[in-house]
Amino acid sequence: MWLQKEIQLQPRPRGFHLVTDEVLRALPELRGFGIGMMNVFIRHTSASLTLNENADPTVRKDFEDWFSRNVREEEPYYRHRDEGADDMPAHIKSSLLGASLNIPVANGRPALGTWQGIWLCEHRDHGGSRSIVVTLQGERDAR
Repeated sequence: MWLQKEIQLQPRPRGFHLVTDEVLRALPELRGFGIGMMNVFIRHTSASLTLNENADPTVRKDFEDWFSRNVREEEPYYRHRDEGADDMPAHIKSSLLGASLNIPVANGRPALGTWQGIWLCEHRDHGGSRSIVVTLQGERDAR
C-alpha cells in the first residue's frame, strides 16, 4: 500500500524545532500501516530535516549556535545575496543537513529510537510555513 500526503508545518523562527507530533497529527493514516517505510521530504532550499534528540531542548539551541558560528552571514565571498544576509547561509546549512528522512514504520508508528525526534531546521530569520511531503510504503496492519 502507498500513501502520499503534503503537510504544511506551522511557521517557526530560525532554529531547530521538534516537529514529530505535528507530523504525526497530520498522518492519522499511518496507524493503518503494520510495517513499512516513511520518507519525509521538505520542499525548500533554505530549511532542512534531521533526526535527533527529542527530550532536551538545549540540544536544539546548541545546534543553532554551532551552525550560526560555522556558517556565518555576510561573508564577502557570497555572491548570492538577493534575499538577504541569511539566504546563502541557509542554502549551505540545508545542504549540510539534507532535505529528506527515511524512517521505518512498525505497528502504525515511526520506529524511532527512544530519544529520537523529527526536527525542522529553519535556517531563515522569517522562513514562513514550510511544506513537507510524506510518502508511506508498506503493508496494512494485520490486527
